[in-house]
Amino acid sequence: MPRSRRGDQPRSARPAPGATGARRPRVRWPRSLAGQLFAVQVVLVGVVVAGYAAFAYVSAGRQAEETARRQTTAVAAAVADAPAVARAVRSADPTAELQPYTERLRRDAGVDFIVVMDPAGKRWTHPEPSAIGRTYLGRTEEARAGRTYTETHRGRLGPSVRVITPVRDREHGGRVVALVSSGITVEAISDGLRQEVMALAAVAAGALALGGLGTYLVNARLRRHTHGMNAAEIGRLHDYHEAALHAVREGLLMLDGERRVALLNDGARELLGLRGDPVGRPVTALGLPAPLTGTLLSPAPHTDELHLTDDRVLVVNTSPVSGGERRGTVVTLRDHTELQALSGELDSVRGVTRALRSQAHEAANRLHTVVSLVELGRTDEAVEFATAELELAQALTDQVVGAVAEPVLAALLLGKAAQANEHGVELELTADSRIDDGVLPPSLPPRDLVTVLGNLLDNAIEAAPEGARVRVTALADGGELLLRVADNGGGVRGAADAEDVFRWGWSTKGGAGRGLGLALVRQAVRRHGGTVRVGEAPGGGAEFTVRLPLRAPAGADAAG
Repeated sequence: MPRSRRGDQPRSARPAPGATGARRPRVRWPRSLAGQLFAVQVVLVGVVVAGYAAFAYVSAGRQAEETARRQTTAVAAAVADAPAVARAVRSADPTAELQPYTERLRRDAGVDFIVVMDPAGKRWTHPEPSAIGRTYLGRTEEARAGRTYTETHRGRLGPSVRVITPVRDREHGGRVVALVSSGITVEAISDGLRQEVMALAAVAAGALALGGLGTYLVNARLRRHTHGMNAAEIGRLHDYHEAALHAVREGLLMLDGERRVALLNDGARELLGLRGDPVGRPVTALGLPAPLTGTLLSPAPHTDELHLTDDRVLVVNTSPVSGGERRGTVVTLRDHTELQALSGELDSVRGVTRALRSQAHEAANRLHTVVSLVELGRTDEAVEFATAELELAQALTDQVVGAVAEPVLAALLLGKAAQANEHGVELELTADSRIDDGVLPPSLPPRDLVTVLGNLLDNAIEAAPEGARVRVTALADGGELLLRVADNGGGVRGAADAEDVFRWGWSTKGGAGRGLGLALVRQAVRRHGGTVRVGEAPGGGAEFTVRLPLRAPAGADAAG
């Protein structure tokens, strides 16, 4: 027999709506944060308005009762103090004189009854003529004793708030000759209160509607800003956001519309060398180089721009964040220091390779010349030609190797000599150059020396005209490493001052836009606590002097 589906169960098998175990529908709260806040705020506004309405109702009831008590007190006192009442009491028929007077006064004063009675409580007046002559329903002891008092008592007209006061005969010593009671029924008070409550309910409904409308508008705006997400989704998104920021190795920097730091990750803090908590600080107060600060302040997007800090080469990308108005900028930073150093070394290797290729062709030509001289039988001339070239090349090699024991620097100088020869420039190592083996400390890595000396030689070779000479001095003495490169080219024309030549994009080849060579030189020199200066060479041209301490400056290891 096939199994019946859940919907095919007989009606008798289904649980009754009120039976135990029946599943009750749960109240489903809105999923979005804005919807939850809207529900909470509507409930809160409703509770506040209802509480205020209840308080106003109780306060209005008390106020209405107090007003009725004051009103009846004033009416009773006015009747008791009237001389006509005292004269009417002494007359043979007090009712005939007092009944028209009290009824007219009752209608004018807006009270429900005014009763004048003798001290024993026998009524002389009443709104209902049939009650005249009967005994007053209520306490009269205090009034007979000469005191005015109020009470709420159920009389002939129903429950009422009433005042009883004595009538004194001023002509006979002020004795109590009658009693006056004035009152307003509770029903009349309730009718007045009901009208006030209706007005109060209308005001409360208006306040609730206005509060609900304001809450809806505020939460609609919040819903747009939170994209309809609930609190759990926003919290989860924040956790992912924090994890992603710390996981990304590239630098990420976010600026608000006023160019203040809104957010940054650990990579950006390290790449920019920021200390403390920079969040909330303007970009201009971060102490960054002027070109980098200008890029961060620029409203236009920037793509793959190279910028130098004190110890790094950074690739900077900026993208504005806009949503109807400018909200800020997203900045990404990539460390290009190692790649730039390797790129510089690769350029040097390529230059040496081109020079060696050229020399290989020249050596082949010279070898053909020597072979041809031998074939012509001029052996002596062939030997003299070959040995002259060997002695010239060997002399430069012996000079470099003998003066510079550091193998990396020696190889760099020999490679640059070949590169200079390719450009028609003579590279000369001065006689006072001397770097012994083991003098350079581990804190001064050969790569940085290659960066400094290699870029200075490249700029000098490019700046020197064909047939010129580039003089190099490399001396380690007195706890200091001196590197001096001089050429007899055109000098540093076009620079406003000596610092301009070390800015990014400046070149001794004449103008801006040439690259990072001299800027990298200054960066590497400053990183090791040294100095770099540029001046005019003795024979014209430019002379760059670098001084590096052979001992690490205090705190350098900790900073590293």
